Amino acid sequence: MKLYNTMTRKKENFVPISPGKAGIYICGPTVYNFIHIGNARPYVVFDVLRRFLEYNGYDVNFVQNFTDIDDKIIAAANENSVNYLEISNKYIREFFTDMDGLNVKRANHYPRVTEEIPDIIKLVEGLADKGFAYEAHGTVYFIAPKADNYGKLSKKNIEDLEAGARVAVDTNKRNSSDFVLWKAAKPGEPSWDSPWGPGRPGWHIECSVMSRKYIGNIVDIHAGGQDLIFPHHENEIAQSEAEMPGPFVNYWMHNGMILVDNQKMSKSENNFFLVRDIAESFPYSVLRFFILSVQYRSPLNFSEELLKSAAAGLERIKNCRRNLQDAFQKSTTSKTPIPPDINKLHTAFLDALSDDLNTANAISAIFQLVNFANSHMNAEQSVLQKLLEEIDFMCSMLGIVLDTEDAGKIGPEEIEELIAQRNAAKADKDFEKADALRSTLAEKGVVIKDTREGTKWHYE
Repeated sequence: MKLYNTMTRKKENFVPISPGKAGIYICGPTVYNFIHIGNARPYVVFDVLRRFLEYNGYDVNFVQNFTDIDDKIIAAANENSVNYLEISNKYIREFFTDMDGLNVKRANHYPRVTEEIPDIIKLVEGLADKGFAYEAHGTVYFIAPKADNYGKLSKKNIEDLEAGARVAVDTNKRNSSDFVLWKAAKPGEPSWDSPWGPGRPGWHIECSVMSRKYIGNIVDIHAGGQDLIFPHHENEIAQSEAEMPGPFVNYWMHNGMILVDNQKMSKSENNFFLVRDIAESFPYSVLRFFILSVQYRSPLNFSEELLKSAAAGLERIKNCRRNLQDAFQKSTTSKTPIPPDINKLHTAFLDALSDDLNTANAISAIFQLVNFANSHMNAEQSVLQKLLEEIDFMCSMLGIVLDTEDAGKIGPEEIEELIAQRNAAKADKDFEKADALRSTLAEKGVVIKDTREGTKWHYE
């Protein structure tokens, strides 16, 4: 299997530290709100990586953290007049609701920052003892210029970072590129005792501690979104390799960003979409299928129309499987040789995933299999059985569930046709027919709403 390593900027054969084992660490969410689609993409993508490695016989140790203390969590707690743990615990539960909906397998370990404080303090002390960190007014900073090749992951030059830095807001820093390991507590904030006084961990330090504690001194694969390359992952490398010289991670994997109608997703542009909100209009299975429709390193453009297209594509696969099942039940037993096209598509599917987890090409292989199946519905039982097995195998490898409650819902094309008929009836002032079509859609689990932009719809 070849993986694109962000550190080397090329595809490399995956060779684990320990034969037959694979340690994967993925950066988890800061739990102060529901996750958005940008958060969801890495969990879905690297869930497929885990499934594929397990299929290939690897014993995978999958670790994902929770940042359960942070400025945003504290702000949310203060806004709601509750303890910070009420906020973090609530949104950890909500995170699992969304992950279960997206059919993401549970990690082997879910460490939380607040449960790892002693080990975090120990690492900060070790860095200070080795001369890589200093304390100022209760806050401890890492000396970035002392790190070996700081910027080697992001390909940023530290001299350029220093020269290009604006006037530092934090005047306690010796260098503008230095970053916080331990943050002095402000009045009224949650804090833990430390050698430098009450405080809490900086953001980057937690992942260095958790990954090594739950995986080992060297992590096979460290994954996350491209937005984490700098400064988060760069700083992880600096502090980890200062504490223990040598490679901290063998393979760095980063998924591309989410675009909304071809523009970068951001709160300031008000084009920010929560997974929970999307799931009110489209089944989680559609969202997972949509996320995997593009190779993980490429940008993923998000829009309602593209989601509808994904829904139609998934429905096409479901319809094929249902038709295959019906044909199989009506077919006669036989020992007809399996057509070579099926085995070729099986190989093409696995080759796609072996080539840096190319789920787009893997899905293309599924659609080619669907096309073949649709033209061989009259085949004998052994062929139909093989087709069923292949569709189930491919979809299972991608974590795509075909037998969910939404499997019997009508597809987007039929919905759009019924809406067009209803709009035509309204234009003809045939309101009785229009109401009847609305009722038909409702019976099929579709809710419609008339807006200035036209008729919008979503599944119940």
